[in-house]
Amino acid sequence: MLYRSLRACFRGMFRIGFRWEVSGLENIPAQGGVVLCCNHTSNWDPPFIGSPIERMVHFMAKAELFRIPVFGWVIRRVGAFPVKRGGVSKESIKLALQLLRDGNILVVFPEGSRSNAGGMGKKGAAMLALKSGATVIPAAVVGGYKLFRRTSVEYGKPVDLSEFADGGSDQLEAATEKIMATIRAMVEEKKSKNQID
Repeated sequence: MLYRSLRACFRGMFRIGFRWEVSGLENIPAQGGVVLCCNHTSNWDPPFIGSPIERMVHFMAKAELFRIPVFGWVIRRVGAFPVKRGGVSKESIKLALQLLRDGNILVVFPEGSRSNAGGMGKKGAAMLALKSGATVIPAAVVGGYKLFRRTSVEYGKPVDLSEFADGGSDQLEAATEKIMATIRAMVEEKKSKNQID
């Protein structure tokens, strides 16, 4: 109930404040585990990416956020779970894998942080997808969250990682780069097509 209520609030706020444009929702499977991989441009990204989707989505969030009174309680109940600063713990990886194996959607930012936007992706998204068998859906946010100017989110077709099934370190790097290359291409196409900064 809380999740649906907050989702509705975010949808209304984004439509008005950022002239919300959403495309590609048909590419998200109606059921089964999904690793939703997106570029990371702002702290607005998690609700902006998650709100259009009818299924509940889950996120990793900094452990410190869960210590904030009320806020920590809320984000835990809307699908977030904590990770420690400086790296993802074994417990967090185990929980992420279980969520995917149970058929949930997990949002991952392969760039790792906003400061690395456009850089080399981290291997976590590919590892989680290959170990869980989840579908990888790329997503691109374009527009910069400028008030009353259009910001868009597009969900792409699944990225096939079957060629990297053995999951070795080099394979994970290659799988990650395939995901990142897909996202970068989506971002550039969206900017070119819609003339969004």
